[in-house]
Amino acid sequence: MGTRKGPFNDIWKDTNVLNDTVEIIDHEVHTKIFAEDGREFIIYTDLNRWEEYLCKFAPEDSVKIKKMCSDMKKSAFLQPFSDPAGLRKIGSSVTLMLKMMPVMVLFMKYGRKSCDEYFSKLGFKNESLNYFFNSIYGSHDFSALAFIMMFAWFNQKNAGYLIGGSLPMAKRMTSRYLDLGGKLRTRSRVTKIIVENNMAKGVILSDGTEIKADYVISAADGHSTIFEMLGGKYVNKKISNAYEKWELFTPIVQVSFGINKKIDSEIPVEMWLIRDQMIGRTKTKNGYSIMNYGFDHTMSPEGKSVIVMRFDSPWELWKDIDDKEYKREKEQIEKDSKTILEKHYPGISDSVEVCDVATPITDVSYTGVWKGSYEGFMPSSKNLMDNLHSTIPGLKKFYMAGQWLFPGGGLPPAGQSGKWAIQYICKEERTGFKTK
Repeated sequence: MGTRKGPFNDIWKDTNVLNDTVEIIDHEVHTKIFAEDGREFIIYTDLNRWEEYLCKFAPEDSVKIKKMCSDMKKSAFLQPFSDPAGLRKIGSSVTLMLKMMPVMVLFMKYGRKSCDEYFSKLGFKNESLNYFFNSIYGSHDFSALAFIMMFAWFNQKNAGYLIGGSLPMAKRMTSRYLDLGGKLRTRSRVTKIIVENNMAKGVILSDGTEIKADYVISAADGHSTIFEMLGGKYVNKKISNAYEKWELFTPIVQVSFGINKKIDSEIPVEMWLIRDQMIGRTKTKNGYSIMNYGFDHTMSPEGKSVIVMRFDSPWELWKDIDDKEYKREKEQIEKDSKTILEKHYPGISDSVEVCDVATPITDVSYTGVWKGSYEGFMPSSKNLMDNLHSTIPGLKKFYMAGQWLFPGGGLPPAGQSGKWAIQYICKEERTGFKTK
């Protein structure tokens, strides 16, 4: 989000995530979806095109489809705040709120509703339309408002794909940080935040090294930070409620294939709504997706392809697994995934050169993410209108940043919360905040 304009775009440019050399792709198709019985459904990123497609798909629901697409277009007026609470200029806030008046109605109507409730109120008559919408967005308490707003970003071509993916992006940000005089210490997991007289004083690493600091900002896993690094000593009712009651994203397994042949695809992502498909010990509830990275020339050598399969896999299947079981499970997942891939691309098995299986355990091992929830709290009818604060009650010289502050997680609010933490520090230090 924010590849073209707005406050997120400003952050990406300030941190060198985006610059004049970065190529961005705005896909015409978001996802093509297949039901078990062969029915197909397409999600287009252009709302006018999608509205036209949906009206042909379910002509009996044309009025309701146009109402839904109208809601989505109105949400384009939504603009995230550039500055954090307490540091916003009154004039700028009022101006922004006036610009967002059309979307305020949506907040009032749908801010506390789930997709189930939203679809039910729209009352689609077409069985297939109901099936696809409910299968994709109705299986959890997924926020209706999040569903509506998401498509506005695509429609504005303001949520594109960065050629090269995440690694070059991280390197560009790192380069910017180092050029500004920052220092980076890798392979240094923090186990404890040093606190004296309710004031953060530094961190202790897993090898026992102590690093003193004037301020500590944790962009690490939220649960690990609050309940392990800080020992659960600084928790209020709001924090407890979030970690005890807010629904999490179900962890995923990602199986990546390196294919020794060129496989073209006009669709970047295909989703197969197949229930009870066994992949290893996981019985699929929402099926699986297949992503062909043929649109990104950096992902594989000439004449070869990268294809990625992803599927939800509940944390309960992984949390107590031992090393031997884990090895067997990854081998079984690879075998089952190749069988599925062969079904979609007959004859492809002989061309698989590389296969990498990343599991919820992988995510936890590398990032410490709580219960393997790769994007933190699910944006639901109960929490989308809420968020956790950058500060921790009773603890000074400490700030939180990252995806666990905002339901829905992801990169944009993580980047934004990092900026906001620095702005709060600048206020404490009584110095000006500068982005360049």
